[in-house]
Amino acid sequence: MSPSRPLPPGPLVAFYGDDYTGSSAAMEALAFAGLDTVLFLAPPTPERLRDFGAYRGIGIAGVARSRDPEWMDRNLPPLFGLLRTLGTPVVHYKVCSTFDSAPHIGSIGRAADIAAELFEGWIPMIVADPGMGRFQSFGHLFALAQGKGYRLDRHPTMSKHPVTPMDESDLGLHLAKQTNKGIGLIDFVAMKHGQADARLAAAVTDGAKVVSLDVLDEETLLEAGRLVWERGGEQVFSIGSQGVEAALVAYWRSCGLLPKQKSASRVGGVDRIACVSGSVSPVTASQIAYSVKNGFTGIRIDAASAVDEAAWEKEIARVTQEALRVLADGSNPLVFTATGPDDPAVSALRQAIVTAGVSTESVNDRIGSGLGRALDTVVREAKLRRAVISGGDTSSHAASMLGIDALTAIAPVAPGSPLCRAHSTDPARDGLQIALKGGQVGGDDFFCAVRDGAS
Repeated sequence: MSPSRPLPPGPLVAFYGDDYTGSSAAMEALAFAGLDTVLFLAPPTPERLRDFGAYRGIGIAGVARSRDPEWMDRNLPPLFGLLRTLGTPVVHYKVCSTFDSAPHIGSIGRAADIAAELFEGWIPMIVADPGMGRFQSFGHLFALAQGKGYRLDRHPTMSKHPVTPMDESDLGLHLAKQTNKGIGLIDFVAMKHGQADARLAAAVTDGAKVVSLDVLDEETLLEAGRLVWERGGEQVFSIGSQGVEAALVAYWRSCGLLPKQKSASRVGGVDRIACVSGSVSPVTASQIAYSVKNGFTGIRIDAASAVDEAAWEKEIARVTQEALRVLADGSNPLVFTATGPDDPAVSALRQAIVTAGVSTESVNDRIGSGLGRALDTVVREAKLRRAVISGGDTSSHAASMLGIDALTAIAPVAPGSPLCRAHSTDPARDGLQIALKGGQVGGDDFFCAVRDGAS
């Protein structure tokens, strides 16, 4: 395949991730294709941008997934404006590969509305990524869970998500609850029969601003990348998972613009590691159970106590000291809030929020930041070199407590969750190795794989 558009010098993709774990997945897709990529954990200063001036991917991790539309109205315009000034051919609003969103929280539609004021042209939307076990057919999203495929509204985790439960697998219909913008679709049949360009033109003529692209396999992934790169205009704003980067990489490789494969880096194991988890996914529950049998000590934290600030501070102090004791005894601490959606701790937290009359958002923020503060203390006092934060919303808040401002991917662990090198102006934090894991990411041995080394 011969491209009509070469890769220009300088940054190629600039993205904002609506949570931290998803952001690291987008970074991974570019970095392990041989495109140096940096992920900032807050909007970077011009000076910090210059430190990574030769990088081809520039990302900013954020927390929009756990915020309301009013927060987006205040915060996304300057963020999108910053990304636009970087001059990259592709600007990407990175969302979860299970499209976690609702009209009142993490609204992807509101993000599209804001972007439409700043960027011209159609907005391609690529959510599926076969490498992550996500597939889109005729607009409906399917996701693997422990090796079995589910339509999104029947997925064992997403259909019961505590914040954004999915009751609709048609992403166009789901998105239409969040925006009045026209939504089109290029399905896999059109892609496989050479009709994608005609279908795109028709959708735009009919008033579509957002156009959803099916992805089922390598052929449709590559075709989605072609549409973004060749039909997106001088600077295209896109919405989607790390599937956007995966699609671009697939197309660039098919055209000879990138090498077919870059050899993965290898890292060795460490004797000591600390992990925190705020995930209620059954995948994470299996990982916790496996880890406890293989050199980790589980430490349950009472999440319901987070409805009261004073009680929560005592609980954070307790688990921090327990984690340090575990390390001193030769084991590895894994602090967790729950083991799956059916853990009584989940319903106890919900009831505590109702009884206390506080907002779920404020309590979730307190849990995430509290776990981050506990991890920060443990890493500093025990002088650890490696750590894990599990849970999409948890990672967003916890990582911000660690005194680091950027990440670069150094080795794969599980699709969507690489082991990263932390960058910081604080010498005590610069060089920390950390993995940010989404709730549904990784095999049972994930925590052990981070400890033992990845390749």
